[in-house]
Amino acid sequence: MRRMVAATALSLAATAAAASQWQGAAFEGDRAALERLAQAGARVIRVYRESDAWVLDAAHQLGLKVVMGLWVGHPRHGVRLDEEATLRAHERALRAFVLRYRDHPALLAWGVGNEVETGTPDHLAVWKVIDRLAGVVKAADPGHPTLMVVADTGMDQLKQLADCCANVDMLGINVYAGAVFDLPQRLSDAGIAKPVVVSELGPLGQWQAGRKPWGAPVELTSSQKAVFFRDALGFLRGQPQIAGVFPFLWGAKQEQTETWHGLLLADGSPTAMSDALAAAWGRPVAAPAPVIRGIGIAADVFAPGAEISAGVDAVAHDGSPLVTEWKVLAEATDLRKGGDAETSPPRVPVVIRHADAAGVRFTGPRQPGAYRLFITVRDRHGKVATANLPFLVR
Repeated sequence: MRRMVAATALSLAATAAAASQWQGAAFEGDRAALERLAQAGARVIRVYRESDAWVLDAAHQLGLKVVMGLWVGHPRHGVRLDEEATLRAHERALRAFVLRYRDHPALLAWGVGNEVETGTPDHLAVWKVIDRLAGVVKAADPGHPTLMVVADTGMDQLKQLADCCANVDMLGINVYAGAVFDLPQRLSDAGIAKPVVVSELGPLGQWQAGRKPWGAPVELTSSQKAVFFRDALGFLRGQPQIAGVFPFLWGAKQEQTETWHGLLLADGSPTAMSDALAAAWGRPVAAPAPVIRGIGIAADVFAPGAEISAGVDAVAHDGSPLVTEWKVLAEATDLRKGGDAETSPPRVPVVIRHADAAGVRFTGPRQPGAYRLFITVRDRHGKVATANLPFLVR
């Protein structure tokens, strides 16, 4: 009987957690993208910096709440958080911003910094600085909780977070790939008791992915990413300690590739990932995005100017014809840490010998180097599926 009561209590706790959990996404985009996010069933969005303050008014009009980011300079960018003058400047700026927006009806919480510890030898020292800044925020606005966002870098770091930050009401952790499925247990093992927000949720990151022999990471297809979001959101929904989940990123972003982390294309086209989020939020779409069942390229390495062939096995939800766009880009070389802005690699002109919805044959680049063939499959509803294939010319 006791076991049945305990199981029932856990079930009720999970149900309550799911009902109260912040559901939405990390957001970088325009008003049109924000409207699509609201239509998909999001209730909360997370933004990163003060320049995103325009989102507050727009979100309020759409019935959304906002975790408003307060940017804290990163030591890896040369910001000296160990200098008192620098800290006082941060405090003044944060206090002024908080006082200006603390009564906004769309405001839900303050996100103080984002992975500020990245690249530093002493994470705890940085987190104590964030805690100090969070104290300034709380003093200016005691009515909204503070959130500190850190990278998921292992148990040693999680254990340091258990008792370090009294002014931080909620802990945000950016979690990618399979690590999300053991996050509740790791939080328990680390002794973290406060509410936790998965402040970024993403499938396999470029730093985690398998690599070609020349170092190019292999990206999942949009269909594979959608399966991850379906499973991860379903799992997290029943975790009582998880106060919110923000898939990354509602918008488009160049990071290793132009498609690795974006839930939408740069032109706003929805994908299987955005469909998966809508379904998890209780608004399954009537016309899902195309499904990519497989991709392939004739070889990994080609001679300069060689003929290259590749293919995609994709299907529309209703069996209607698809249109596939094929393009070659140089492998990205402006690679940064922690989501810092990267320069997009150039498109490489190639001579297309044949192309249709299922395959392409083209004359490869004559310049030796690393490249990617990007595949964008579109259906008649404007939905897209994406994939890419790294290859080397030498």
